[in-house]
Amino acid sequence: MFRIKRLYLFILQTFLPLFLMTFFICLFIILMQFLWRYVDELVGKGIEMPVLAELFFYAAVSMVPMSLPLALLLASLMTFGNLGERLELLAIKAAGVSLLHIMRPLVIVIAMIAVGAFFFQNDILPKAQVKMYTLLYSIRQKSPELDIPEGVFYDQINGYNLYVKEKDRKTGMMRDLMIYDLSEGFDNAMVILADSGKLKLTEDKQYLFLTLFSGESFENLKNQRTAVNSVPYRRETFSTKVILIPFDAGFNRMDDGVMQNQYIGKDMHELRTSIDSMTTRIDSIGNVFGNELKNSGYFTLYNNERPDTTDNTKKSPITIINIDSIYASASLQQRESMLNRAVSRAETVRQDYEYKSMLSDGDQRIIRRHEMEMHKKFTLSFACLIFFFIGAPLGAIIRKGGLGTPVVVSVLLFIFYYIIDNSGYKMARDGRWEVWEGMWLSSAVLLPLGIFLTYKAVNDADVFNKDLYTNFIRKLIGKKETRHITMKEVIIDEVDITEAEKRIEQIRILCDQMQKNTGKKRQSYWEYWTKGYDKNLLRALKTEVDGWVEYAQNTRSQTLISKLTNYPVLRMLLLYQPCHIRWIGITMTVLFPISVPIYFIGNWEQSRLRRELQTIQNINIEILTIIRETESEKINK
Repeated sequence: MFRIKRLYLFILQTFLPLFLMTFFICLFIILMQFLWRYVDELVGKGIEMPVLAELFFYAAVSMVPMSLPLALLLASLMTFGNLGERLELLAIKAAGVSLLHIMRPLVIVIAMIAVGAFFFQNDILPKAQVKMYTLLYSIRQKSPELDIPEGVFYDQINGYNLYVKEKDRKTGMMRDLMIYDLSEGFDNAMVILADSGKLKLTEDKQYLFLTLFSGESFENLKNQRTAVNSVPYRRETFSTKVILIPFDAGFNRMDDGVMQNQYIGKDMHELRTSIDSMTTRIDSIGNVFGNELKNSGYFTLYNNERPDTTDNTKKSPITIINIDSIYASASLQQRESMLNRAVSRAETVRQDYEYKSMLSDGDQRIIRRHEMEMHKKFTLSFACLIFFFIGAPLGAIIRKGGLGTPVVVSVLLFIFYYIIDNSGYKMARDGRWEVWEGMWLSSAVLLPLGIFLTYKAVNDADVFNKDLYTNFIRKLIGKKETRHITMKEVIIDEVDITEAEKRIEQIRILCDQMQKNTGKKRQSYWEYWTKGYDKNLLRALKTEVDGWVEYAQNTRSQTLISKLTNYPVLRMLLLYQPCHIRWIGITMTVLFPISVPIYFIGNWEQSRLRRELQTIQNINIEILTIIRETESEKINK
C-alpha cells in the first residue's frame, strides 16, 4: 500500500499554505499594477460592473506567469526559513536526513507545477489574453461618460465643443452656454449662444437631446455661396431650440477573431505553423528582391564578349562607352542635366529599396514576436524550478522566517530577474540578439546562482560570512605585510653558524629555482594563463624563510635582528598562477574582456614577487656576513 512518509507530509503541509497565500498576494499586487496602468482608460467611461469584473478576471489569469515564479520563490524561502528559525531543520538534519532528501517532495510538487505552467501557457493563457485585450480595446473605443465640467470647453462629443459657465447639479440645468458646431466641417461652422439649456441621453443611448432656451445662433453657409466673393450667412434668434446630436454611449464589444489571429492568441502548433508560413513567404519575397537587385543596371555583370546575332558560336566584342569623355565633351547645361538625372534615379532606387527593406523588417518583427511567444511557454516552467532552487537553499542558509527578511530578499531577487528578463526581451524584440538568447537570458543568469546556493546549503557552508570573502580577496590581491621582530630577553640556544649556513644555502637554492622559473621579464599573455608561477615552489620557499627568521631570532646581535626585519613576507596570491588546469587557462584567454585586466594586475604582482626574491638573496648575503663576523669576534675574544 502506497503511503507518504510523515516527514514529506510535514514539509508539504508547511509549504502549500504558504504557496497559496503568497501566490494570491503576488497576483493581487500585480493586478493592482495593471489597474494603475490602465486606470485612465477605464475611469469616466460608465463601464458596468460585470464588464469590469470580466476584464479583471482575464487580466488576473494573464498575470499568472509573472506572479507564479515570485510566489514560489517567496514560499520556498519562507518555508525553509521558518524550519531553520524554529530549529526543526536542524533536528531533521541531526536525524541523518540531508537537505536534498528534505526537498524531495517539494521538488516533485514544483515539477508538477512547472509542467502545469507549460500547459497553462499553451492552452489557457492565449484565450485569456485574447479576451482581455479584446475587452480593453472595446473599452478604449467606448465614448466617455457624459459629464460636462464648468468653466472649460468640453470636446468629448464628436464634432461639438461645449462651454458651460454654471451647472445646477440637482436639476441638470446649464447656464450661459456656448456651443461650436463643427459637424459639417470647419468652413460651415455654427456658433450657438444660449442663456440656459438641458442635455439628456435618449433611451437607446445613440443620441443626445439638447434643449436650449433664450439664445441665438450664427451659421456660415459657405457650401451654398452663389458669387465668387459672396459667402451666405445666417443669424437666428430663438426662445427654445432643440438639437439632436449623434452620440453612441453604449458598449460595443469587438469580435475576438481580430485578436485571436495575433501571436498572443496562438498555441505551440499555431505558432509553428505561422512561423513556417511567414518564413517561406519572406524567403520567396527576398529571392524576388535579390534577383531584381542583381538584374538592375548597377549590378549587372557583362562578359568582354557577347553572342553575335547571326551565329551563336561566334562572339563579337561589346562596344565600350567612355562615360568620362562624353561627360567632358558635354556643355555645362548638359552636365547639370546628366547629374540631376543620375541623382534622381539613384534617389528613386534608394527609396524603392528602403521601402522593400521596411516591408521585410516588419515581417521579420512579426516572426520574432511569434518565436518569442513560443519560447515564453518554456521559460516560465524553467523559471519556477530555478526560483525554487534559489529560495529553498537560501531559506535554509539565512534561517529567517515570517514576512520580514524573506520578503525583502525575494523582492530584490525578483527585481533583478525582472530587469534581466525585460532587457533580454527588448534585445530579442528589436532583433539585436537571437530570440533564444534574449528569452533565456534571465534563466542563464539565475541558474548558476541556484546551483551555487544549493551546493552551499547542502554542504552547510556559511555563505554570508564576511571573513570568507575577505580571505578570498586577500588571497587574490593580498596587502603587502612587513615583519615585526623584537629581541628576546632570554636566549637559551644561540644561532649556530653551521645551521645558519645550511638554512641560508637552502633558501638560496630555492630562490635560484624560483628566479629561474619566473625569469627576469614579465610573462606573455599566453604564458600567464597557461603556466604562471610555480606556487608549490613558492610555498616551500615561504616555509624556509619563515622558519629561518624564527630560528635566527635567537641572537644577541641587534644588527642581525634589524636585518631579519628586512625579509619580505611572501604571499600566496592567486594572481601568481591564476589557472592550475591548462584548458581553463586557454578558455580564459578566449574570454578577452575578463582576462586582460586580470593579466595586467597579475603581471604587476609578479614583478613585485621578482623584486622580493632578489631582496631575499641580498639579505642572505648580508646576514651570512654578519654571522661570520660575530663568530670571528667570539673566537678572537
